Amino acid sequence: MSAASSIEGRVLVIGDIVTDIVAAHSGSLALGSDTAATIRVTGGGSGGNTAAWLALLGVSVDLVAVAGMDVAGTDRLAELEGAGVGCSYVRRSPNAPTGSVIVLANEAERTMLCDRGANLLLEPSDVDAALGARLDVAHLHLSGYTLLDERSRPAGRHALAVARARSVTTSVDAASAAPLRRIGGAAFLEWVRGVDVLLANLAEARALLNQTDAEPAGLALALSRFARRAVVKLGSDGAVMAGDDAVRRHGPERPARVVDPTGAGDAFAAGLLASWLAGDSAEAQLRAANRMGGRAVAAVGGRPT
Repeated sequence: MSAASSIEGRVLVIGDIVTDIVAAHSGSLALGSDTAATIRVTGGGSGGNTAAWLALLGVSVDLVAVAGMDVAGTDRLAELEGAGVGCSYVRRSPNAPTGSVIVLANEAERTMLCDRGANLLLEPSDVDAALGARLDVAHLHLSGYTLLDERSRPAGRHALAVARARSVTTSVDAASAAPLRRIGGAAFLEWVRGVDVLLANLAEARALLNQTDAEPAGLALALSRFARRAVVKLGSDGAVMAGDDAVRRHGPERPARVVDPTGAGDAFAAGLLASWLAGDSAEAQLRAANRMGGRAVAAVGGRPT
């Protein structure tokens, strides 16, 4: 029996849909000149990515998001539905284009230029439509980008409040370090206080706690004051999880061949959540998460291939 087959109910992902234009290059950019790259146009967005990886793992998953009434929106929904993600609660809006992101990626890092587009139009009523229609929601996962944008923040906070009232477990991915620093990590942590799982990479964890050089284990322990368990993602060094005053660390079983780190954190989150919801041990959760993150970095783009 797979881990996913033992999960009762569905996972509801509240998040974002974008078109990723990914340029994977080697070495440094030649500013003001030309740099060779492998370029791919594909579906993206932290919420959409996480939902797609969950579906790959056999988890029943629905996405709540907003896409434009454009060709890009139609293509992105077709990709997600083809991957097994339920898209009945993705609203199409004529008032904004589907979001898009230009991703400049090499083996070590990725830099993103973001146009949030229709993602900014997510409303509390979108959340209510999904939670009202589905009585079998077992878990709600929120993309932190929803909270980082002022216009979509009420929907994200509403989602967490309604899930808590319905005794649905919750998780949040902190999303991106630079916006966290702009809005203030303390504010973000108050918005997510009490979630079951809080995920952040090292830069995001330091931004959340306003600490520039703290070590991963200490960061995870500090973040676990705001969540039942906190996970600090460390890329090729694995991850640290803290909860119940215990800290666990797990590194990848073998080094991954890194082509493009885009979406690796979303794949990591899906692997961890699927394992956690199935009742696996903390060590098994981290092992599953690192495995999925390693798979993601081996291909261009943030979705399963």
